[in-house]
Formats: sequence, structure tokens, C-alpha cells
Amino acid sequence: MSAPPVVVLGVWRSGTTLLKEILDHHSRLAIPGESNFLPGLWVRWRARPDVDRILADVDCVPQLREWGVRAADIRTSLPERPSFSDVVRALYQRYADDRGKPRFGDRTPHYMRHLKLLEHAFDCPRYVHIVRDGRDAALSFAGIRARRRPRWIWPRGIVDFACRWREEVAAARGLGATVGPARYLELRYEDLVRSPESIVRDVCAFLDLPFESGMLEFHRRSDLVADANHRRLAEPVSPGGRDWRREMSPADVRSFEAIAGPLLGDLGYERSAPAAAFDRARCLPARAASRARLATAIPVPLFRRSFLWRVRQRQRCRRLNSARTRAGRARS
Repeated sequence: MSAPPVVVLGVWRSGTTLLKEILDHHSRLAIPGESNFLPGLWVRWRARPDVDRILADVDCVPQLREWGVRAADIRTSLPERPSFSDVVRALYQRYADDRGKPRFGDRTPHYMRHLKLLEHAFDCPRYVHIVRDGRDAALSFAGIRARRRPRWIWPRGIVDFACRWREEVAAARGLGATVGPARYLELRYEDLVRSPESIVRDVCAFLDLPFESGMLEFHRRSDLVADANHRRLAEPVSPGGRDWRREMSPADVRSFEAIAGPLLGDLGYERSAPAAAFDRARCLPARAASRARLATAIPVPLFRRSFLWRVRQRQRCRRLNSARTRAGRARS
């Protein structure tokens, strides 16, 4: 039986990219960039897809084109009546095979809102959940919003981020309680950057992989893209980065802790002070707005089941091709 897939879980700006790069630098494990396409395919086809039609959708997914994976690459490896998991695992396995690695994984923060789907897609994966102090993660997230195009699903403000952080971290921990310690490992970002070799050894043991010292040399990779939002990927793993004690205003600290203070405490993070009733009451409108905005996602499954989903995916593929053409001309 093949080794189980690896799924890195974590809220935005919690160190998932760092952990992904470390694991992807293992000689036996390949983890691509964010996939994001699984919810769309699942809504369209569920557990028993029509093989020809789902493969037609596969060729419309821009992320898979970026990976260099096409439907024709996996058709012969699928059974006559594949499950959804058969298709998904074949796509990721092809990505790993193309890189000479026997095992694959995924790291997509958006899937923190689709945890049940991960069980359908990967069929008993091993989960590695990296948790970061939510106040530092909120500061880091606020720092990227001015540099990247806003998306409707992204949190807006400290209270909104606190609501998402509390909900998503608690949901992942609930998943861990369900699947058990044989399939779920939780670690803290702060521990990883403080003692990288010790923590990575623990992760490797959990994943039944031999530790390789070169994993911590990922920053030397020639193909590593350390963009403006991930500058520290070009450096050895070390402590540093955001510090809510110095950088977050007292009002924002009180707001975050009014929302997520108990979970911070459960995870071993210090709290500035017990949340006052006034602070909890002051956050109620923003909490309601956060829930209301997420409720607007209800029509999304209807869109994904329609022909418009494929039209949109093809438009994205065309934009990707145009960007590649422009990049090629610039290099020449």
C-alpha cells in the first residue's frame, strides 16, 4: 500500500508556506503550490464522477496547468469507474512522479474551511497542523493586504481575522480529535522557528519519513520564489517576524482576545488580560458582519455546478498563458 498523502493545515500567515517548503525539500515528498480547485470539482461531481467529464474539467484548471499536469497524463492510471479520490490522488501523484518523488502532499490555507472535503479527496491523509499566535498572524496578514488584490473571502480587520482564526483552528483541532494522533500532528510556528531541526525530526517521524538535513537548506533552492510576502524564505529558519506585544495596539489586542482569548490560552499563548464585558460587546457587530459575509458563499456551489464554472476556468487559463508569453518575451 502506498504511503498516505500529507496535508499541511494552517490559517493564513501561520507558517504553512515555510513548512511546505521544508517538507517539499525532502527527497521523497512533493508538495505543490496552493491548489484551491478541489471544492469546485467536488461540488460538480461528488464521490463518483463521470470519468470523461471530470477529466474535461481537469484540463480547464489553471493550477494544474501550472503544475504541468493534464488529463491525458492520468487517464490510463484510473479505473473504469473512479472515485473522486482516485482522480485527485492521480493528479497529485503525477505531479510527484514528474519530480521523481514517490509521495505527495497539499498545502492550501483555504481548505481550512473545507476539512471534510479533504477526507473525501485524499482518503485518510496524514495532517500536520501548524498553529501560530493569532495576534502575530493577524499582523502579518494585515501587512500583505496592501500588496495583494483583496478577495471576498479574506478577513477584513482584526476582529474578522480573530473570528476566522478561532473558528478554523478549532475546526482543525476537532478534526484531529476525530482522526486521532496516528493521523494528526499539531505543532507551533514559534517552536519550529526556534528549534527547526528538532521539530522537523518530529514531523518526519510522524510521516514515516527519514529526516534529511537538507530539508532545512530549502532556502538555497534555485527555483524558490521568495516574493515580497515571503522574504524570509530566502533565509535560514530563525525566530523573528511579527510581535503583537510591540506592534499591535492595546485596543486591537483587547478585541482579538475578546474573540479568541480562550483558544489562545488552550494553545499555551499568554493573554494580556481577561477580556472585559465591554470589549466582548464592542466586537459583536463586527462578529455579525463576519458571519454575514461568509453567508454570501451560499450561491457559490450553484455557480460551480453550472457551465459558467468551466468558462471562468478557461478564462483563467488564457490569462495564465498570456502571462507566460509576456514573461518569455521579457526574458528574451
